[in-house]
Amino acid sequence: MDFELNDEQGMLRDTTRELLSRSYDAEKRNAVTATDRGWSEEVWKQFAEIGLLGLPFAESDGGMGAGPVETMTVMGEIGRSLAPEPYLDAVLTPGSLIAEVGSAAQRAAVLPALAEGGILLAFAHDEPGTRWPAVPVATTATPRGDGWILNGRKNPVLHGDCADILIVSAALPAGGVGLFLVNVDATGVTRTPYATHDGLRGAQVDLVEVPAKGLGAGGDATSAIIAAQVRAQAALCAEAVGAMSEALRLTTEYLKQRKQFGVPLAKFQTLTQRAADMYVLLELATSMSLYATMSLADGVVDPIIASRVKLQVGRAARAIGAEAIQMHGGIGMTAEYPVGHYVSRLIAIDHTLGSADDHLRVLAGRVADHEMVDIA
Repeated sequence: MDFELNDEQGMLRDTTRELLSRSYDAEKRNAVTATDRGWSEEVWKQFAEIGLLGLPFAESDGGMGAGPVETMTVMGEIGRSLAPEPYLDAVLTPGSLIAEVGSAAQRAAVLPALAEGGILLAFAHDEPGTRWPAVPVATTATPRGDGWILNGRKNPVLHGDCADILIVSAALPAGGVGLFLVNVDATGVTRTPYATHDGLRGAQVDLVEVPAKGLGAGGDATSAIIAAQVRAQAALCAEAVGAMSEALRLTTEYLKQRKQFGVPLAKFQTLTQRAADMYVLLELATSMSLYATMSLADGVVDPIIASRVKLQVGRAARAIGAEAIQMHGGIGMTAEYPVGHYVSRLIAIDHTLGSADDHLRVLAGRVADHEMVDIA
């Protein structure tokens, strides 16, 4: 199997990297994340112009018809630059649900506008007191007329503060979990926005007698929700690999430049060995991220594969982040220096859609599913 990017994929990576490197350094990112929105509308416009927003959607839906390799390549560059734009939360995850579950009319109404940057989406699924991998929700859906009425609370809704349309999961009267389209301006919708510790944005969404339209033909959408989570976990892992690679680069550059006792820190064998351990962890995480991407490219949407990958990537992120801070010393914790922001984002990624410990627990619970090898 060829793990190298082809010419078109390499051009996509280089174009995205050039755009984000031109748009962000530590000072620019701090300024952008301090705004109310927390990301740049100008950068988002450029995302639309070069086709990134329509990348994963079929050409018939106004997209580019690209596959998982291309979207994960973009996510890696977002991680490398620490770009705060809501590419995963406002496009990839909710857009994939509409592409998979939505009717032809719903796809035509939403996906082209999403690809052009005209609207933003958010997936409102998580609820207070729940943790991955729980799918059942307390939010309820009650049929009324030709639509539905929703009641409940969703939190956190990542980048739900800026969304125009919410895809809301809710318990169906006959059992199962349905998906519904909700306009954020609808009566009964209350959003409470907040900033997360990694500089991004989220919101608590309260729904009181909110009118909604069912997504697609209706019925239980649990399998579609799990599939969307698997794709999102793979995207988060690709982003984490990009962030870890930059954290390692910053650390090795610092070791070369910072002097102690008149010599660069890179001359101290213990520190170079620790940097080498960071490199090994990054290579392991990169391989596992490729495993998830190639599985999706082959049409395999497997939660167990996602858990394996997120476990290894989460462990690597935790170790690389800790070492990066340690070897930078006090400067690594300052807001003006970028490495602390990379570590903060890596921590947030680890706790999104299951931490490494959560995935280890899930995988341990599946050990009995495997055949035992008899060596007698």
